[in-house]
Order: sequence, then C-alpha cells, then structure tokens
Amino acid sequence: MINGMTSVKIAVSLPPELVAHAQHAVAEGRATSVSAYVAHALEEQTKLDDLASLLDEMLAETGGPLTDEETQAADEALGR
Repeated sequence: MINGMTSVKIAVSLPPELVAHAQHAVAEGRATSVSAYVAHALEEQTKLDDLASLLDEMLAETGGPLTDEETQAADEALGR
C-alpha cells in the first residue's frame, strides 16, 4: 500500500482462478494477504495507466502516434 494511505473496504467479484493465484501468493509468503496482493496489482495498473497518459501527452506534443515505419525501426533497434 502507498505510505500514508488509509484502507477502504470494498467488495469485488473476481474470477476464481485469479483468487486462487492470490491465495497461492499468500500461502507462499509473497503477499501478506489477498487484500495486499490485490492492492499491489492495482498500484501496478495505476502506474501503467499513468505511463499511458504520459505517452499520449508526449505523442500529442510531438505530432501524434508513430508511423508504421517508425514502429518498425524502433522494433528493429530493440531487437524485436
């Protein structure tokens, strides 16, 4: 959890296999609780969302999305 935040209890519905993964992580000691596991996953998704927003802003300032040629050059430079 992010330091200084309080917790709010909510109810969510999750696919059984995701619940099993979270419970397995707790059983293996990789998370202190299912709630902590889910909170960490939400923190990571928030970071990805923030990065996506930043990328959108940067693309808007620099002329829009990459062309197919630019994407191909980037993929080649990254060894993809």
